[in-house]
Amino acid sequence: MKFLGQDVRVSLRLLRKSPAFTLAAIVTLALGIGANAVVFGVLNALILRPLNVPDPDSFYGIERLSDFTARQSYPDYLDMRDRNQSFDGLAAYTLSQAGLDVGNEPARVWVVEASGNYFDVIGIKPYLGRFFHDTDEHGPNSAPYLVLSYAYWKNHFKDDRSVVGRTVQLNKHPFTIIGVAPPEFHGTLLVFAPDVFLPMVNQEQVEGTSALNARGVPWVYMTMGHLKPGVTPAQAAADINSIWAYLLKTYPQDHAPMNFGMGRPALYGDAMGRPIKAFVTALMLLAGLILLAACANLGSLFAARASDRSREVALRLALGSSRKRILRQLFTEAMLISLMGGAVGLAGSIVILRMLKLWQPFPQFPLNIPVQPDVYVYGVALLLTIASGFLFGAVPVRQVLRTNSYEIVKSGASAASRRRFAMRDLLVVAQIGICAVLVTSSMVAVRGLVRSMHTNFGFEPQNAMLVDTNLSMAGYTGENVPAMQRRMIDAMETIPGVTSAGLINWPPLTGEAKDALVFREETSDLRPSNAVATAGIYNISPGYFQAAGTALLAGRALTWHDDVNSPQVAVVNREFGNRIFGSANNAVGRYFRTRDGIRVQVVGIVEDGKYAFLTEDQQPVMFRPLLQSGTSESWLVVRSNSQPQIMGAAIRSKLRELDAGLPSFTETWSQGMDLMMFPSRLAAVSLGVLGIMGAMLSITGIFGIAAYTVSKRRRELGIRIALGAQRRQVTQAALGRAIRVLAFGSGAGLLLGILASQVLSAIVYHASARDPLVLAGVVLAMSFLGLIGTWIPARRALSIDPLMLLRED
Repeated sequence: MKFLGQDVRVSLRLLRKSPAFTLAAIVTLALGIGANAVVFGVLNALILRPLNVPDPDSFYGIERLSDFTARQSYPDYLDMRDRNQSFDGLAAYTLSQAGLDVGNEPARVWVVEASGNYFDVIGIKPYLGRFFHDTDEHGPNSAPYLVLSYAYWKNHFKDDRSVVGRTVQLNKHPFTIIGVAPPEFHGTLLVFAPDVFLPMVNQEQVEGTSALNARGVPWVYMTMGHLKPGVTPAQAAADINSIWAYLLKTYPQDHAPMNFGMGRPALYGDAMGRPIKAFVTALMLLAGLILLAACANLGSLFAARASDRSREVALRLALGSSRKRILRQLFTEAMLISLMGGAVGLAGSIVILRMLKLWQPFPQFPLNIPVQPDVYVYGVALLLTIASGFLFGAVPVRQVLRTNSYEIVKSGASAASRRRFAMRDLLVVAQIGICAVLVTSSMVAVRGLVRSMHTNFGFEPQNAMLVDTNLSMAGYTGENVPAMQRRMIDAMETIPGVTSAGLINWPPLTGEAKDALVFREETSDLRPSNAVATAGIYNISPGYFQAAGTALLAGRALTWHDDVNSPQVAVVNREFGNRIFGSANNAVGRYFRTRDGIRVQVVGIVEDGKYAFLTEDQQPVMFRPLLQSGTSESWLVVRSNSQPQIMGAAIRSKLRELDAGLPSFTETWSQGMDLMMFPSRLAAVSLGVLGIMGAMLSITGIFGIAAYTVSKRRRELGIRIALGAQRRQVTQAALGRAIRVLAFGSGAGLLLGILASQVLSAIVYHASARDPLVLAGVVLAMSFLGLIGTWIPARRALSIDPLMLLRED
């Protein structure tokens, strides 16, 4: 401990004598360790940390292995619940929105419609009141009970404990608040924070329609439960598959062959879990590269610093000091820098993680990002700090061990520096290569995002407003729904500046996509296995295509005459025509059948587009008349030449005139696409930040080697200038090594970046590392970074005065 105290004091004194070096080292490490702490905090929250339920290791959800989704019908859920032998209990839930009126203006709330055994299966206790149970359910709409989330109770009821027992209006139906969920429980979908929980049997009152008895309608979002002791996930999957085989045999009209597996409910199984895990893991690897680049940078600086102190080391060795004592001093200095850099990086990461916890990028969706600094984040930051200190502190070890004190004292430091440039050069090449990987990945992501913003969506989001007005929230049912929808469209068309208005049950690329089985006209056996395709289905009003900017390629659009008393018709996209009829060119006038046997005639063809995801392949889609389908989900599409803020205010005013109790949400279509664009934007921002950090490290690395070369060759460069060397020759002599290191490292990094960036294509639409603009951008960026890094050393080399050098000698 005595020697350790001495080493610390000496190291602090040496670091104070080199403030520029110390500050650069601390900032470099803070960037690397801070980036890793932030990414690990997200990794820990979303992937490593178990769901906040009792016995989370045994908690599994059922998912389809064909598409990794978990949706199924309510009758199928009941069969799985009652017939399985693997779970202690199976609960189910789905997500929806409703209008909640607690005595003032109705507000939109996000609802978890849950099976009666939901809370019992999960195994949690209420914060206030009680939860609903199976015994509360006695058929459709028989359990009008609400459980508030803790956050909603705290924010909207101001901690009022007397709220239990109060009756409120949900979609104009009376519901009784019976309890409040515990503070730490936000449902079982990790990234989502619902406002209220209610029994699933009340679906009709919440959504305006009921599918409780529809075996062929998969609207249940997730089925989950705790495995019985001793039961493995594989055994549970086999059990569920045997139940499905029974259902397939018993109800062939409603089922298709399918395999099931077990997934974690926290991220909706593998549907969300796989891309999130892949992306966060990739970010963790890139953040690790940032730290490696930082360590390589500091390693080269420490090697140079040790070389500059070689005469001091030689004198200490000559005076009897041991090499072990000198190495301990160097490691102490490295660890002090590492600890200071780690402390700064951890402090910054804590601030960023707390900001992420409060981040709400989508006003319409209540996100829950449970990232917060905990003992694991602190532990990882400490381990990275210690490892980094040992890593870059070990670089000069070989120099110290090979030091010949007699030769250095006799000949000067230059005698010890002939063989040490190779290690520093290698470290800088590695650092620049890593940084080039980061720059390449960030440019791939940004370029993909820019291209995705200008792709053909099959509609034109610019100058279009979306208005979400689910009429069931205001109590509209039956014939009142289409009448109100017509009134809303007519009202929108009277607003000054509006060029067209239409209505759709759910707009493309806004987070929801419904599909239906399609059969050829001649098919009589309508079991799922005989379907020719699964097509997206949208219910629209006349005028929607014009309001959406969707091009009609053939036939006619839908009109108000296409109602329940008219023949069933549809407008389809080109892919639908090609898939169902062999060619879209002869699709107009032909027929197909839907799952319920209805014969539908194609009356028009529209352009293909993007519907559920930006990265999807071309999908067949049909647009059915609103009056022939009937839906309370009503998104108005309003196209205008006015400013969005002005148009939004005018739209809200018109809706209040029609019905002051109708909850609505207004946004531009571009904002409505934010959820689908979020992965691309998040990848671009995350990789952009890492790319900037890599660029900063590149500059410091190039500057370090160039400045060190100039400082060591000042005498040689002065002699060259005195002998009449041209400025170009002096610059080449001074910076040739730095430029070669930059070129070699950038080339290697670009190749690695191209390989590493292939994973982005699954997240960022149109992302390609082989894009000529990306390749040119990386070359220009690295050249620009090299120019910045060598600018000051180049000026210093050209400003050398040979006379001053002679006077110094």
